[in-house]
Amino acid sequence: MTTNIRNAPERGRRVINYLRLSVTDRCNLRCMYCMPEEGVNFVPHDAILSYEEMLHLVELCVRKGIRKVRLTGGEPLVRKGFVGFLKNLGKTEGLDEISLTTNGVLLKEFAAGIREAGILRVNISLDTLQPERFFRITGRDLFKQVWEGILEAEQAGFNPIKINVVAIKGINDDEIVDFASLTFEKPYHIRFIEHMPVNGSGGWGHDRFISSNEILNKVESLGEIRRIENGSNLDGPANRFIFKKGIGEIGLIEAMSNHFCGACNRLRLTADGHLRSCLFSDNEIDIIGPLRKGKDDDTILELIEKAIGEKPENHEILSQEPRKCVRRMSSIGG
Repeated sequence: MTTNIRNAPERGRRVINYLRLSVTDRCNLRCMYCMPEEGVNFVPHDAILSYEEMLHLVELCVRKGIRKVRLTGGEPLVRKGFVGFLKNLGKTEGLDEISLTTNGVLLKEFAAGIREAGILRVNISLDTLQPERFFRITGRDLFKQVWEGILEAEQAGFNPIKINVVAIKGINDDEIVDFASLTFEKPYHIRFIEHMPVNGSGGWGHDRFISSNEILNKVESLGEIRRIENGSNLDGPANRFIFKKGIGEIGLIEAMSNHFCGACNRLRLTADGHLRSCLFSDNEIDIIGPLRKGKDDDTILELIEKAIGEKPENHEILSQEPRKCVRRMSSIGG
């Protein structure tokens, strides 16, 4: 399952400057590859980091080189007081970028407030453009609300608006061209993500996997396309393309077929206060315990440094049979 995705250039040296912060493990959808309808044990509310604790930990992470924070979940917009938290987070000195990943269900309601809080960039997870299929994938009949949320975000002035599509063979791979076609009409960044074997991932298997190379072959049927380079060392792992006549972008994330571990710049802080240096590693560092026991900042800074130092060189999930990390994606934070 390897690919050179059109002779992709060697990725740059790894600098850890990006924190993905999960504010909740709750969600208002039940996507087939993320959270099942039943059998989910949510973290008790008193075991979730408070907003005040999150702000403090972000400040400490900034002291260790973090310059970008992405808010994730679960679904971050279901947590009460989230917009107020964003306003306070935006005051963090040394933080260059704050962005948000959402499923879009509540985006129409909150888009204006999020934008007023100073957030410029938003990612919306959307795996189909067909309402009936949306219901089958997510377990909820809410496609209309999501699409209206995307349009509201556009109206509010978010730039860029990224639409994340988990490509799954036999589920939505027949819509790859439809999604790519949006970039001729809208300035959206359509990002196709390879389906990954994370716990709760809806029966991951080789028969459901479609590589970025295969996705690009489908996309190229729409016309001439060229690669564009990332503009900042804060940018994510997507290989980026643009059509000659397009106004948006295509992004391809090769988490499986050509892992980007050597250039991965991120840490993950779960809603229950554990630092993870890799999505596919089950090694976690407990932060909430020492924090609530009153340990001083130097102790927490040492733990953050430890997480950075223990970041693995690669995830090795395809070295034998693909394994799943123990946590569900919804509890890790995307």
